[in-house]
Amino acid sequence: MPYHHWDANILVVAVTLLAVGLVVLIHYEGLSTLSTWMARRSEHHSRRKVLYGIYVVLALHTVEIWIFGLSVWLLLKYPESGNVAGAHPLNLFDCVYLSAVTYTTVGFGDVAPVGAIRFMAGTMALTGFVLLTWSASFTYLEMARFWRK
Repeated sequence: MPYHHWDANILVVAVTLLAVGLVVLIHYEGLSTLSTWMARRSEHHSRRKVLYGIYVVLALHTVEIWIFGLSVWLLLKYPESGNVAGAHPLNLFDCVYLSAVTYTTVGFGDVAPVGAIRFMAGTMALTGFVLLTWSASFTYLEMARFWRK
């Protein structure tokens, strides 16, 4: 039986690539700006710099989760791209929740992508894993630099 929804797959792949590109850019620029800011701050309260760093990293991840959530929500306006099992009627916050549990690789299983949108979910999990570990590495390096001063 022929498959008739290649347009949905192409749309999902295109939106996924745009979302991944955007969140990686945001993460890179956010960490770069944070690192520069932390290095320029006075040496007083060095340990506090680490705390600020944690808050900024959490904010970056929250923005990135929302970008993926909005992307899923917009894609699901096109019915052939799929749906989210366990979320009926589907709303923006369900999409952000799906994004959060996928991005963080928690995957509770109470909501699940169905159809072409699964490509975005898989890519979102990989991207989230990479960005979370990047943040952990960044935090470790900043703690090593400022914690003992």
